[in-house]
Parts: sequence; structure tokens; C-alpha cells
Amino acid sequence: MPHFFISEDEKVCKNKIVISSEENYRHIARALRARAGEKLLLIDNNQIQYETTIVNINSSEIECKIEKSYLSKRDLEFDLYLAQSPLRSDSQLTIMEKSTELGIRGVFPVITDNCAVSIENAVKKHEKWQRVMYEASKQCERAKIPTCYEPSSLEEVFEKEKFDRIIVFGERSTEISLKQYLTKNPVLKNEKLLVVIGPEGGFSQKEFDLFREKKFPIISLGNLILKADTAVTVGIGDIIYEYQG
Repeated sequence: MPHFFISEDEKVCKNKIVISSEENYRHIARALRARAGEKLLLIDNNQIQYETTIVNINSSEIECKIEKSYLSKRDLEFDLYLAQSPLRSDSQLTIMEKSTELGIRGVFPVITDNCAVSIENAVKKHEKWQRVMYEASKQCERAKIPTCYEPSSLEEVFEKEKFDRIIVFGERSTEISLKQYLTKNPVLKNEKLLVVIGPEGGFSQKEFDLFREKKFPIISLGNLILKADTAVTVGIGDIIYEYQG
């Protein structure tokens, strides 16, 4: 069932929704060539999900009958964020897509010492990264679209944002495994947690010194050396597994 976000401008009245935004109309009526009788899954700003049936499509609007509505449950029970050093090519798009599927609340692209992307190029790609997260949210029926924040430095993220906990995944200078750490320090419901992952070349000694100065735990994902995009998926996935387990 195709999934679409509806804005405050879309009319929700009793058992009917009228879709009028240009983007939604173009996608549903022209790209998908939907017809009356077909099903649509719609979600509003309050995270209410509507299972609907198309009743009528005219030249500018799509009228849908609400069959069922409920609060979406496609979310984590804690607020998980990612600070990550952007990669070149499609690897970064994969990170934005997969982290969205895994329930991330937001991604902070951070320009580290060994980052493969300059701050100028990261700023240019920011809009595209956000768009990937938007499309991934639609595909996996997420109620809340995660945020791709403006590219910045590690120091700016640590100073400007408030987190209950910050953990760092380091491929070599590790102090404890993720399982050992979470066994002693389990993630709590509604906790705001930031995970920090570096570039393909790893964090610099200066950056490791910063983490230790701030007393952030430096955690291992195992004996294997993972590519940065793999580390994101494994790291986030393991945190969710340990929380749910």
C-alpha cells in the first residue's frame, strides 16, 4: 500500500481526506496512475496513520475515504541520533537510507580530520541527503521524518546539542565491546542517545583525545574492521537489538 505524508493543508474531515498538495497529487495521480478503488496509506503531522480508499480523482485533488485510523507505532522507544563523517558517492546515500529505516531521529554530518568530503561539498549535498531520508521514511512507513542537520564539526555538535549519552564507535582504540557496555549501561526508554562514527580512514589521534577528555566511551563492534557504511548499520542495529532483547 503506497505511503504518503499529508500536510496541514490537506483536508481531514470525518471519514474523508482530500489530497491537494502538488507533490502528492503528481506522485499518486500521474506517476502511480492510481485509480478510484485503490488503497493509500496516509499519515499526518500528529503521527496518525490513515488506511484509505481512493473515491475520486479530479484535475487537482484526490478524495479518499478513511477506512481505519490509528497512532503509528513505527518508532523506537528512545531517541537515537547519529554523528557521522560523510562518505563519497552512493555510500553516504546508503547510510541516510538505512539509518532512517532503523529509526534514527537525526543525522549530524560531521567534518572530521580524515573526512573524504569537504565542508563545502557536504553543504551542497545536504538537501539531497534530507530528501533520501524523506523517501526512505515513506517506504518504511515511518511516522516521523528524521532530520539531516547542517554539516558541522564534532565540537559544534557536542557543544550545541544536549544528549543524555554519547558513545563513540572506534575501530582500533576501543575500550569495551558494545554488548559489554550495554549490559552494564542499558539504553533507557525516552533516552536521547548520540552515536558517533568516523570516516573510512578512522578518527585522528586529536579526535580520540577529545573523546577521552569528554569521557565518552569508545566502543568496539568486534574484531573485524568494518567499512564506515557497514559500521553504521551494524552499530545502530546492535543497539536496537540489545534494547529490545
